Amino acid sequence: MPEERSASRTAEGVALIRAVHQLIDAPPPILDDPISLLLVGPQRIEAIRRNPARSNAPAAAALRSHIVLRSRYAEDRLREAVARGVGQSVALGAGLDTFAYRQPGWASTLRIFEVDHPASQAAKRAWLAEAGVTVPSNVSFVALDLEADPIGPGIAAAGFEAARPAFISCLGVLAYLTPAAVDAVFAWVVSLPRGTEFVFTFARPVSGPERGTAARAAELDEPWQTRLEPDEIRRRLTELGYASVAFVEPAEAAAYFAGRLDALRPPSRMSIARAVV
Repeated sequence: MPEERSASRTAEGVALIRAVHQLIDAPPPILDDPISLLLVGPQRIEAIRRNPARSNAPAAAALRSHIVLRSRYAEDRLREAVARGVGQSVALGAGLDTFAYRQPGWASTLRIFEVDHPASQAAKRAWLAEAGVTVPSNVSFVALDLEADPIGPGIAAAGFEAARPAFISCLGVLAYLTPAAVDAVFAWVVSLPRGTEFVFTFARPVSGPERGTAARAAELDEPWQTRLEPDEIRRRLTELGYASVAFVEPAEAAAYFAGRLDALRPPSRMSIARAVV
């Protein structure tokens, strides 16, 4: 019998990094996320404030830059999708993402679906309740394992309409899935109607042993299992039938960091993709 999986520790780390951004980085924030502060709680907030130098070490600042950029970029793309009439958004591997709980007025017409492993989703719901965060009426939780469960039936049971275009995000997730599970995600998204948009992040291949974020994830028993080159992604998605595939280039990312007076800088190696069905 397989060992029962616990809630994701790396998702917890991402929430903490978003909270650090609210506390120590110069205004205006790239990602305005006050809910992250409620989730991490006063003890962690105090620890962050006591030692800002730790969070501004080069490796920590670089990781924070990537995390806040990917969320902000996805939310900007979602806003544009809503403006052209898209009425459904899906966060695959939602983790402790907080968009649904600080949603702006333009999102009020959206149906928001958070898809995550049952253990991680149960932990998130407990964190939200403990922090006193209300779950908006337009939010639905879909508990499924992206590694083992087909997405379509599970999300349809929660009210997702597969005949309507949607905005799909999958941030900091694909690297943790096996290649077969990644292929299943790509195939499900392209099965949706024309006009569906997919924003996701990916990890590039490396030579030698895992280092940095990947090594720390492995230590938490959440190893990275899939690495992809942009050219391979473009080829695979084009063959599957996506209408367009693009990548956030350094110049585009730099616009989010212009004039900043803190340690945040545009990532030097882009790993954010946008595909349209």
